[in-house]
Amino acid sequence: MAILTVNNQPIEIKLEADTPLLWALRDAANLTGTKYGCGTGECGACMVIVDGQAMPSCTLSLGEAEGRSVTTIEGLAADRNHPVQQAFVAEQAIQCGFCTPGLVMAAAALLAHNADPTEADIKAAITNICRCGVYPRLVRTIQRAGRIARGMEPGAPLPVPPTATTPGL
Repeated sequence: MAILTVNNQPIEIKLEADTPLLWALRDAANLTGTKYGCGTGECGACMVIVDGQAMPSCTLSLGEAEGRSVTTIEGLAADRNHPVQQAFVAEQAIQCGFCTPGLVMAAAALLAHNADPTEADIKAAITNICRCGVYPRLVRTIQRAGRIARGMEPGAPLPVPPTATTPGL
């Protein structure tokens, strides 16, 4: 059992301490945006932000996460309007979407520490694997997110989800 803060909410997870944080988030907390990719922390699909640092949740145990603050893709922005999310949409840097949550989380952690990263900064910080090959757009996307975060560029409008209508009204 572990007590930690996930997406600004204290939670208690009743799993073994050696359970990877990834599975605790997905199975016990029902936060399925964090994806399983490789299980070794190399692909970045499971990236979350722990105490301000991007970390692969597949290699961090629940016991190691106890008492820490964890942010998942679901907790990045309640309205899906984080500058990184806006930039990914504006730059069309999403293909299949499987790696996207991990890329977004890694980029958000980078921008929280460096709001104006160079191409070299981005390539050093974003080591995630994308099998669709969105890499050419990543530098442009993350630099745009930095400009949005600094107020130098307006954010991209995000798609509005359809609303349910009641027949006959």
